[in-house]
Amino acid sequence: MTLPALPEESFQRVLCVVAHPDDMEYGASAAVARWTARGIEVAYLLLTRGEAGMPNPPEETARLRAAEQRAACAAVGVEQLTILEHPDGVLVYGLDLRRDICREIRRFKPDVVIGGGYEIETPFGFDQADHRAAGLATLDAIRDAGNRWVFPEQIDDEKLEPHSVRWLLMAGLPGSGATHGVDVTGEPLRRGVASLEAHAAYLAALPGHPAPKDFIPMFTAMSGKAMGVEHAVLFRAHDLQAPPELFTEATQD
Repeated sequence: MTLPALPEESFQRVLCVVAHPDDMEYGASAAVARWTARGIEVAYLLLTRGEAGMPNPPEETARLRAAEQRAACAAVGVEQLTILEHPDGVLVYGLDLRRDICREIRRFKPDVVIGGGYEIETPFGFDQADHRAAGLATLDAIRDAGNRWVFPEQIDDEKLEPHSVRWLLMAGLPGSGATHGVDVTGEPLRRGVASLEAHAAYLAALPGHPAPKDFIPMFTAMSGKAMGVEHAVLFRAHDLQAPPELFTEATQD
C-alpha cells in the first residue's frame, strides 16, 4: 500500500524547529520548496548557531553558518529565519528551551510544526544529543503554546496569544513509521539539493561527506517508492486536533 500525500490544503503556515544550521537541508527542505512555491508560508527556528560544528573558533563558525543558513533558506523560498543562542553541542531540554519555542509558535501561529525526533537510536545510528533535546522540547512547546497559563508572561507582557497547532510532522523513512509523503519530483528536489549545497564550508569540514547532488536524490527516490512517485519526502504526521485513536475505536465497537 502506498503512503498518502500530506493534506497540504489543510495548512497555510509551517514552522520548522531544528537544533542546528543544516538540519532542515537533509531532505526536508525539498518539501519546503514545494510548499513555498504554492504560497504556503514557512519559517525556520534554529535553536543554536551551530558554533561547535567546525574546527574554526566558535564565533567565526557561528557567523559563517548563519550566512550559509540564510543562503539555504533563500534557495527554498524561506524568508523568516530566527536563530537563537542556546549552546551548540550541549543543548539542554528544559523550561528555557520550551519557553523560547513556545514564544515562536505563539508569534508565528503555524498550522504545522516540523520537529525532530527524540529517540536515542535511529536507522542511521545513535542520534545526536541536541537533536533529541530539540525534538522533545518542540513536542512539549506545542502543548505549552495553547495553554494561556503556561508562560503567561508572553501573553500578559509580550502581548502574544495562545495558539493551537493542527499538525506535528517528524521526518519518516520507508518502513519506519512514516504515515504521509510529499512529492518533491523535479524543481522542489533541485532546490532542496541547492539548499544543502549552500552549506559549502560546513560540508567541506566533514571528512568524506558525499556531494548533496548524489545522496539527496538517492534518499528521496527510496522514499518516492513508498508513495508511488519518483521522489518524495516522508513524514510521521500527527493530527493534534483529531480525537485519540483509542476513543475513535471505542465509539466504533
